Amino acid sequence: MRFEINLADLNPALPCHHDTPEEWSRHGILATTQGARIDLASDQGLFGVLVGQANSPEQSKPLSAKAILGLYASQGKRFLDGLRGRYAIAVIDSRQRTVWLANDRMAVNGWCYRLSPGRIIFSDRADQIGEDSPISRQALLSYLIQHVIPAPATIFEEVSRLPAGHLLRVSEKGCELAPHWVPTFSEPAAPDFAALKDEFRALIEASVAQIANNRPGETLGTFLSGGTDSSTVSGTLQKLADRPIRAYSIGFDVNGYDEMEFARIAARHFGIDHREYYLTPEDVRTGMPLVATHYDQPFGNSSAVAAYHCARVAQTEGITTLLAGDGGDELFGGNARYAKQRIFSWYANIPAPLRHLVMEPLFADNALAGKIPLVSKVGSYIQQARVPLPDRMNMYNLLQRLGLQEVLTPAFLANVSAEQIEAEQRATYQACSSPFQVNRMLAYDWKYTLADNDLPKVLGTTGLAGIQVEFPLLADALIDFSARLPAEYKLHGLQLRWFFKEALRDFLPGEILSKKKQGFGLPFGVWALQHDALRKLAESALASFGERGVIRPAFIQRLIKDLLPAYPGYYGELAWIITMLEFWLQDRVPQFRLDD
Repeated sequence: MRFEINLADLNPALPCHHDTPEEWSRHGILATTQGARIDLASDQGLFGVLVGQANSPEQSKPLSAKAILGLYASQGKRFLDGLRGRYAIAVIDSRQRTVWLANDRMAVNGWCYRLSPGRIIFSDRADQIGEDSPISRQALLSYLIQHVIPAPATIFEEVSRLPAGHLLRVSEKGCELAPHWVPTFSEPAAPDFAALKDEFRALIEASVAQIANNRPGETLGTFLSGGTDSSTVSGTLQKLADRPIRAYSIGFDVNGYDEMEFARIAARHFGIDHREYYLTPEDVRTGMPLVATHYDQPFGNSSAVAAYHCARVAQTEGITTLLAGDGGDELFGGNARYAKQRIFSWYANIPAPLRHLVMEPLFADNALAGKIPLVSKVGSYIQQARVPLPDRMNMYNLLQRLGLQEVLTPAFLANVSAEQIEAEQRATYQACSSPFQVNRMLAYDWKYTLADNDLPKVLGTTGLAGIQVEFPLLADALIDFSARLPAEYKLHGLQLRWFFKEALRDFLPGEILSKKKQGFGLPFGVWALQHDALRKLAESALASFGERGVIRPAFIQRLIKDLLPAYPGYYGELAWIITMLEFWLQDRVPQFRLDD
């Protein structure tokens, strides 16, 4: 879909007889909506666009675009107050010659937009409005460092993406961008575990039930990885069903990557009809270009191909909507980095004189100390601990560890700034006012892990497979619940997602509650060395990208000949993101190249 508006052409005096793109064009709104699931409405000079579903606490049924126009007419810029759901909303006020764009808390639905004086073009995809825009070098650097391009940037220099939970106002005077929802954490004085447990389980069940009730006649299934989140969602849907539901799992026949046995444990425990698919190197070879070119900009999450094949299998078996477990880690403290960073935070509890006058000179800033194994570990701990968050997390970034000067060309580095990326990350981290580190990390991950990465992965791959997806753990009520859950309930000492597991101890299988978090990594580097056709595909793409003037050709050769064969699990991720970027460029802007 695509909308183009010259503000000066808006005419409130002209009556609107039908809410169709043809009729709207008479009012200065050029719209292309063919094939889109969208609700259009107009009322006395106001025009509304609704993608997805918006809910109001005052009404049990989802709101229509017409109802949203009513909220805007009565409440003005506060029309989003209390609104819930997964939505992208546009309100065009021809009387004020103003356009408003908004999206939901996690940007499950969203807008991309392009501005020029007195004019706005917006769409749900950046590539629908960026066709003649230069490629952004800064966005390329963001992609190479972060593997995605976080909002508000896009790969197109003149196109922006609306950040999650934001409202954009565009008028003839200019534009204003601000959040309409900000995570606010509270800490109960005397938490009641039993009451919180009952509320939590009721909220999960209500969220899954609402999804099922809103899709009568459809065939629902679930993603089932064998982790706590997907098992909770699958088990809850099964509890509400009158027959075995179908759950879909992806496996990898590679040591250290496969978690299929845990998915089987969950399926047996809940009586689920379990469908398994083992991904092959050939699936990856054929799937990489398909997935890469489906996205509206470069996207480097390496589990995307696996998610696509899982969704494709479900779609071929008649499933119309899959329920995914995304969000549980980020709402309830399940990522290993939360515990790791707590260990580093303890260093600040040591009296400053002891840290600065004794420990740091003796262990961290002493070249001789680095040669003594045990002492060097203490020194490494101190060196990391004295770097504040979120900067400390960048110390583990592969590209940063290799050194930007060693990997990227001088011509590319001359016009980009890694410091800008770090400044944006700091601003996000510091925007959370909670005094608890774990809450600040959660709020940070709601943007960088969920809105910018994991949710686009699932939304994009299910869309490519021709199937819908829902995220029951990201219901607004559960997000609100997380915000008022005690910080120590999320990270209890060094125990990850303590409350989540305790609250579901009599629901989930014990093996899943006690399993170590593994993640959903793809053995790309391992397979690229073992599978000749996949290796040739990757090497060809890597070599081709090496000619674009972004990465030093000598480093590309080092990656292919030395680094990847020596450490395929580690450097396979870098090879993946470069390969996927090259596939996207070949499809969209094959002529792109930086001059020396």
